[in-house]
Amino acid sequence: MSGQTPRFALNHMICPSLSVRELLDGAVDLGLDAVELRNDVQENSLLTLEQAREAGELARERGIRILTINALYPFNIWNDERAEQAESLARLAQACGAEALVLCPLVDADHGLNARDSQTHVIKSLEGLDPIFERHGIRGFIEPLGFPISSLRTKQAAIEAIKKTGLQHRFSVVHDTFHHRGADEQTYFPEATGLVHISGVEDKTISFTDMLDDHRILIGPNDHLGNVEQIRDLLNEGYTGYFSVEPFSSPVWDLEDPLKATGESIDYIRQELKR
Repeated sequence: MSGQTPRFALNHMICPSLSVRELLDGAVDLGLDAVELRNDVQENSLLTLEQAREAGELARERGIRILTINALYPFNIWNDERAEQAESLARLAQACGAEALVLCPLVDADHGLNARDSQTHVIKSLEGLDPIFERHGIRGFIEPLGFPISSLRTKQAAIEAIKKTGLQHRFSVVHDTFHHRGADEQTYFPEATGLVHISGVEDKTISFTDMLDDHRILIGPNDHLGNVEQIRDLLNEGYTGYFSVEPFSSPVWDLEDPLKATGESIDYIRQELKR
């Protein structure tokens, strides 16, 4: 593998029942220095400026970077409501010291957008988001979702839209190992990637096109998404950012100690990368 050592972070989706303080303490215990906070983890969501300021102070005390607030949805349907949501989330990001907002596209079987329409919508949204993000000193990480009913499935399509706006300094993409396989995307774009989300799937009875968030667990020996290979390839191609652990399912959340299991998963990945 490359000489680059992977840097890991904790996404709050490892266990939504953890408080922000518990998530940050868990990162410290695991020897990690970065987390992603969310606005969709029930009572532990970051929703108010008071919560954001407190989270930022707790993070600074522990030497933890807050990489993102996850997420603005559906970012690619731009209207007054979306602009208000973006402004609110950008204020929260600035208040807690988050470096970026994750931007997720509409997932709906009836979205009715062809590839050209989809790009037009993304471009309109990026042009609307840019001045908001500039005011608050943050960036945007577009996360294509590989589900068949997603309105933006691939990183390539997102990157093409970013280039057309000339806003490469403001926007990057998220390489999600689950969605990379779900969309059957082959190419890596390390130079345009701001963050990587990692999670595993072990149920081999589920096709890649039928995978759902509920199938996403921690990465171990029975993973069949090729996470270790994806991580190795990204490192070899020059990616230097964080790999954020983001399982989405109750089998992880219901573990007696999800943080310990997360540490064991990270250790497994590290060992496999040395092979």
